[in-house]
Formats: sequence, structure tokens, C-alpha cells
Amino acid sequence: MCTSITVFQGGGYFGRNLDLEYSFGEQPVVMPRRFPLHFHRLPDMDSHFAMVGMANVAENYPLYAEAANEKGLYMAGLNFPGNAWYEGDIPEGCSAAAPWELIPWILGSCENLAQARKKLSRFRPLAAPFALSRPAGAVLPLASLHWHIADRTGALVLEATKDGVFLYDDPVGVLTNNPPFPFHQMNLNQYQTLSARPAENRFSSAAPLKAFGQGMGAIGLPGDASPASRYVKAAFHKLNAPDRETEDEQVSQFFHLLDSVAMVRGSVVTEEGRFDITTYSCCISVQKGIYYYKTSENSRIRAVRLFGENLNAEELLLFPLCEKQDIRFLN
Repeated sequence: MCTSITVFQGGGYFGRNLDLEYSFGEQPVVMPRRFPLHFHRLPDMDSHFAMVGMANVAENYPLYAEAANEKGLYMAGLNFPGNAWYEGDIPEGCSAAAPWELIPWILGSCENLAQARKKLSRFRPLAAPFALSRPAGAVLPLASLHWHIADRTGALVLEATKDGVFLYDDPVGVLTNNPPFPFHQMNLNQYQTLSARPAENRFSSAAPLKAFGQGMGAIGLPGDASPASRYVKAAFHKLNAPDRETEDEQVSQFFHLLDSVAMVRGSVVTEEGRFDITTYSCCISVQKGIYYYKTSENSRIRAVRLFGENLNAEELLLFPLCEKQDIRFLN
């Protein structure tokens, strides 16, 4: 369960809520240009674009949930259970990449959305889990994912199902989870009567109906945490949000957009009896190369500057996740 949002104003602000019932060992990670990347079927990369995002680092390899590269290209993987389909036998001539390889491969080699679109036109998902050296033979299970990809010119959704690999244009700039993306695009048509403006009496001119409170123009906007409802709610808030002028204003508004579809502890309980919560939210200012984030236990916004690090280094740069709430008294 996740929500990814893309905002194209001000150079581009991209980010997501990661909704999960447990931590996966995540932390902000900068991958410099000379960190060696090795793939199952693709050529190795000894040099590539630098990137920053949230990742679990397994045996010195960053398993990114989302990231943006130094050129301003963003990519996020979102949960897609029951629909994601990976292949064990991929024909020659296709670019075979495992799900955990996809973000480093695309962000490491593509400057923009057009290049990513071209490269992904030959992509096939490889059913190859991440192998651990200890204990011998152990692997990390493959996450069932689809992907949101964007730069300041637009956004795409990549889905690999039993029916094939599909690359959809995303004019709204929002992605959640199941069902597949075409459903969300069609489902949005049911909400075209909603408005951020005051309600108008369209019921009947014979009935003297008046709005008795602010916000009644959007009565019918979903409020539950299901993927379809989060998609509609995130799209409504994002498309009605005004452009802001400064970096601080843009970032603040972006987190408010994510907050509108965040999961409150106790509101969603999994079949296993766990609380599904928004474990962290992030906003990436691609023009400035800044990764902003906050966690479920610490609402203060933290930031990592991609361009503040040595991007020609060979080792990953790891930043501890600040999870403890640090309230500051003003008196």
C-alpha cells in the first residue's frame, strides 16, 4: 500500500508515502557515480548517474524503494500484489532486469523520461530474487511491484502482468496500488462533478437548497485507505493545489498532499492483525537535488543534499533514519 505523487511546477517535486506494517531496514542512501552496479543479465555499470533515495542496503547493495538521479529523473516501486508477473525465461533481444535492479538500472543510465521510455520499451521482468551470501542459499523474496517514473516533463506507469509489459502515460501524476493502472484512469471519471469551490444547487431549481458549510463542493470524495480511494483523493488534492513560489512552500504543500492520503495507525489492520501505517513520506526536489523525508514516529522534516556529497566516490553514502520524535519547546 503506497501513494506516489508527481508535481511538475518549480522544477519538479516527486515523492511518495510508503505504507507498510513493518520496517524493511530503510534509510536515505546516496549512490555516487562510481559505485559499481552488477546485474543478472544486463551489462555492469562502473560509472553512472548519481542518485538519492530511501533503500535497504543488503550486502552493500541498495534496494531502493524510490530514488531520483542527478539529472532529475524519479522512479518509485509500489506494491502490486496478485498482478505483478515476473518471468524466468526471457527471450533474446529483451532487456531482462529483476525488480530490485530496475531503479538503479534506469536512473543510472537515463537522463530523462524520453530515454527511460525508450529503454523500457524492451524491458522484461526477470524472476531473480536478491541472493544473500549468508546463510548460504538464502534469498530475499521478490516484491510484487509496479513503478512510477517521472521528470519535469511528465510521468509514466510501468506494469508487468501475465498479459504483458505495459508502459502507460500518466497525465494525472498519481499512482497507488491495485487494480492495474487503466482502472484508476477510468474510475476517476466517476468523480468529475467534485469541486474545490462552494457547492451549487444542481438538484432542482424548485428546491431552495444552499450550502451550509465550506467544502461541500467535494462531498463524495472518498475517505477510506483503499488504493482506488487514495488515488482519487490524491488526484483531487494534487490537481486543485495552487502553484507555490518558494522551495519551502512547495515542499510544505507536497507533504500536505501526502498527509491527505496517509494511513493513521489503527485505521487499517492486515489479515495478520498488524497495523498498516505510513512508515515514511518523502519529497524529492529534483532541481536542487534534495531528498526530504519524515517518518511515522518523527514528523520533523529531514533532508539529504545529493549535490552536497562527493558524487565521484565509489562507496555508498548512508544516513541514519531519524525515527525518534524530537519536540522542541519554545519557552
